[in-house]
Amino acid sequence: MTESRDHPFVSAVKPLVDAMGGEVLDPRDAAGDDVVLSWEGEEVLAVRLPQLADSLDHILAALQRKHGRPLAELDRREKQELVRLLEGRGAFAVRHGVETVAGAIGVSRFTVYNYLNRQNTAKSE
Repeated sequence: MTESRDHPFVSAVKPLVDAMGGEVLDPRDAAGDDVVLSWEGEEVLAVRLPQLADSLDHILAALQRKHGRPLAELDRREKQELVRLLEGRGAFAVRHGVETVAGAIGVSRFTVYNYLNRQNTAKSE
């Protein structure tokens, strides 16, 4: 992707692809599951999306950078908010999502389930 890397569309889309944990490719290198993006009728780049499990790890790493410290060091309220945010992003639809999140925030699976149940109870009231 030599000439395309400088294209303004690539510059505009790259931060989004990076935030998702994807990879920008030359459209000629695209595989069946890759998304090819065009600009004014010309294929400019392809995006290789991450696997769901990789996405969760990427989201957790981004949240840790945002908080500026390990997620396990957050207080209980912050961890509860983090679980709510992750539930909204579908983190618990991923196989072993609860275990992955529990390990990242330094609590047990049981605690994550308690946070989720507390949120669902609050929503239904």
